[in-house]
Amino acid sequence: MTVASRAHSFNAAAAQYAANRPSYPPALFDAVEELAGRPLAGARVADVGAGTGIATALLRERGADVIAVEPGAGMVAQFRRALPEVPVVRGDGNALPLADASRDLVTYAQSWHWTDTDRSVPEALRVLRPGGALAVWWNTTAFEVPWIAAQAERVAAHCGVGPAPAARLDDGRATRLAGLSGLRGTRRQVPWSRVVSLDTHLANITSHSVFLVLGESGTQAFLTAERDRLRELFPDERVEETYLVDLLVAVRP
Repeated sequence: MTVASRAHSFNAAAAQYAANRPSYPPALFDAVEELAGRPLAGARVADVGAGTGIATALLRERGADVIAVEPGAGMVAQFRRALPEVPVVRGDGNALPLADASRDLVTYAQSWHWTDTDRSVPEALRVLRPGGALAVWWNTTAFEVPWIAAQAERVAAHCGVGPAPAARLDDGRATRLAGLSGLRGTRRQVPWSRVVSLDTHLANITSHSVFLVLGESGTQAFLTAERDRLRELFPDERVEETYLVDLLVAVRP
């Protein structure tokens, strides 16, 4: 299955994505402001790969003037239902439909890995004003929590993807893999958690691309077994999901 197929798989599951994916903690946006060197209030922000608008809504709550960029028709339709007052344009990070030096901040929440950084880094720098910042982040799996690490291994085995990393990347390697070497950048990691129903937890897991491209029968086979395992761990069917937000911020010279 190609990267493009996985990237576009979200369009058929946009409502599931919007309803079940985790959000982001306030401390993340505090860190973005600190590392970008300016408050979000009044900042002109482009939220790229905005999806259903999870991060866009939080940026607006902090007072940012946000335009969203999203390539997927299904995601855009869901975005417009959730945030009808926010402008959203079709496009992706490799060719931003935005003017030169027009934004104070360009953000990518859970979406930077779908870009070609040889193209997306120059595009972000083009759109940023001098001194503006590029911020990319992900809710990453808390492998230090035993049941979460074990579940990640089961997902990898069931979906035929690579095994979970044995250790977290150091700052230098994370920066290189993100294509941000040579820029004035900083990394920050923000832990947080949420408690959700077992149904929400399972719907969150299966809203990821590895399941969306797997198909209904393969997904249901995993869900049946996983539900039974988790009921033993969480008999009240309330699951605490633990995350570490991995944030990288690079400032345009």
